[in-house]
Amino acid sequence: MQTKTLSLEHLIRPSSANTQKPPALFLFHGYGSNEEDLFSFAPELTEKLFIISVRAPYPMQPFGNAWYAINFDATNGKWSDEEQAIESRDKIVSFIDEACEAYNLDKTNINLLGFSQGTILSYAVALSYPERIKNVVALSGYINKNILGENIDKKDHSELNIYTSHGTVDQVIPVAWAQNTPKILEDLHIKNTYEEFHVGHGVAPQNFYSFKKWLEERI
Repeated sequence: MQTKTLSLEHLIRPSSANTQKPPALFLFHGYGSNEEDLFSFAPELTEKLFIISVRAPYPMQPFGNAWYAINFDATNGKWSDEEQAIESRDKIVSFIDEACEAYNLDKTNINLLGFSQGTILSYAVALSYPERIKNVVALSGYINKNILGENIDKKDHSELNIYTSHGTVDQVIPVAWAQNTPKILEDLHIKNTYEEFHVGHGVAPQNFYSFKKWLEERI
């Protein structure tokens, strides 16, 4: 199957499931990376899934892409462009709808997997639009409440499942930020699993096999 021209650049691995509308897994890479990064997971993940690895919309120099700018200056230190992040959140929601139509996917079985900045956006999409998402695998990120939709506490998150993992020696996003996640999710009545691994800002092999098993049990 050829990749179709949609609003965001992407790679696909079609499903081998004997069904007209397969479940989908959307992959969202981290800051400065591209759609080829997490796509390396695809050969190891269940063939039931139609996998779509998405390129973030903002190109960086000299290479790579971002879901939103991260700025560094002497006055404010490191800060994120949250308006741009909200734009990316909504671009992702629109893209999921486009992809479901273009590739004939099961809209009731949409799953997200993000790493770092891609995780922050995956949380924003799932918590803001819980009726659209079934499962989230959230690697090495955190929940930024400033980019969530309005009145998320009034939405029904009871059908959502979230797997969170983080490295105990992550020097990019402190593990303490991720440790806040279970309480936030439980307050929204979201079923969740939280794990830590002795690794930096990356995915250890045992982390991969753990989230793979978790996801396969819930597809």
